Amino acid sequence: QGYRLVRDALVEAHAPVGREASAVNTKAGTALEGISETTEALPGDDHFRASARAATEEEEPPPCLTSIDDFEVDPTKVREVKERCAALNWPLLEEYDFRNDKEAIELQIELKPETRIRDYQANSLARMFGNHRARSGIIVLPCGAGKTLVGIVAACTVRRSCLVLCNSSVSVEQWYNQFLMWAKLPEEQITRFTADHKKMPHKEACILVSTYSMVSFSGKRSVEAQQIMEDIKTREWGLLLMDEVHVVPAATFYTCTTHVKSRCKLGLTATLVREDEKIDDLNFLIGPKLYEANWLDLQAKGYIANVQCAEVWCDMTAEFYREYLKANASVQRLLYAMNPNKFRACEFLIRFHERRGDKVIVFSDNVFALKKYAIRMGKPFIYGPTSQKERLDWLQRFSTTPEVNTIFISKVGDTSIDLPDANIIIQIASHFGARRQEAQRLGRILRPKQRSDSEFNAFFYTLISRDTQEMFYSTKRQQFLVDQGYAFKVLVNLTGMDAEEGLSFQTPKERRGLLEGGLL
Repeated sequence: QGYRLVRDALVEAHAPVGREASAVNTKAGTALEGISETTEALPGDDHFRASARAATEEEEPPPCLTSIDDFEVDPTKVREVKERCAALNWPLLEEYDFRNDKEAIELQIELKPETRIRDYQANSLARMFGNHRARSGIIVLPCGAGKTLVGIVAACTVRRSCLVLCNSSVSVEQWYNQFLMWAKLPEEQITRFTADHKKMPHKEACILVSTYSMVSFSGKRSVEAQQIMEDIKTREWGLLLMDEVHVVPAATFYTCTTHVKSRCKLGLTATLVREDEKIDDLNFLIGPKLYEANWLDLQAKGYIANVQCAEVWCDMTAEFYREYLKANASVQRLLYAMNPNKFRACEFLIRFHERRGDKVIVFSDNVFALKKYAIRMGKPFIYGPTSQKERLDWLQRFSTTPEVNTIFISKVGDTSIDLPDANIIIQIASHFGARRQEAQRLGRILRPKQRSDSEFNAFFYTLISRDTQEMFYSTKRQQFLVDQGYAFKVLVNLTGMDAEEGLSFQTPKERRGLLEGGLL
């Protein structure tokens, strides 16, 4: 029953001089890619019909083909084989000849006539389907640039059973709704697999949307969840779509690629970077990077928002800095997050932008600070223990009503939360020097905005306590965005803040009360 790594491989046994052997595969295969190949970028065909047509045209066999070899690799040795081939400078490439796959049941899915895709989305899909097969790999697009639609178009092109894996249950709901919005398929053939949804997938072809944690969970499951997992493991999926694919190398989620048998894998992400340097593992687990869009190019064309990034330096108050100098590392992190001057800067920025009619997201990795800031300012907050229903309710109200214009979110909102109306980010506490988190948080406000009279139509503020370890982490965090072409403006003073009345912690007594109220 083993997973077929190489099947019906077409091997050039006697390649002409100057060309290395190349093999391609008709099922869940891996091709030996030694020949340099140029894939022409398609023009912006709104429905990606050009690649769809190319994928269904007849293909002539290579003129130098002399033999056909068929062999199977033990599924437990797949990674070892890929790593060894990479060391030999003979990288493996997985390709799925879906148009000739007569075994897998075809899924009755297609794009709705009104669905339109942009030129860069068509170009990214051309790199996946440009050689008449579905090539496994990774597509990198900025947050807000339509990665979900790219995945949906890929599923509509392959037209076989598709498993979509996401980071969170909120993301599962978004993918589910986006499939129904952009594609036509029988509603009984798309299901969700989360803690709240355990409907058995359609026995023939289907779309199943779930999370990495649901699939990789190794503990005891309910009877219905166990039945669904058995179906996931025994079914051979035509397409495995992995959202936020940068999380896959983590030990917790690695089993997702071994438990699931798929003929083609497509990873989607905005940030192909990890702090533990395991990002190269994606070459073995998923495939190579197929396409990456330049953030500033898309910004210039109006496909994503024009963002001004600013770093606001906040002096530590005397009371807090004295305690900071003698505290251990964990207490220091709490002190520079709760710095009263940072609190006041955050409060001023929220008031300023709410008066302009903006929608503000405040991020804090520090849950203590998150709750203190939100409760003091009378704003809603979302963090780990917040129920799924409450999360969706607050996000809905934030997106659709004028009553909720600011929301505080912990790191649970770093990825896969779609808030298209948000245009202001204020960051008060972060995860050390994580470059990916900085980019993912910026991505929450990258959805295209109406052009304003000013140069920028979205703002990303990072509040930093001056002369603390936080300044070092901030410089490291910004590196990914700087590499993308963004510049950070340093603000030492916020214009108008001194004249703002009613800001918190203005007196030494108030600041001392905050310090003694659970910080020490």
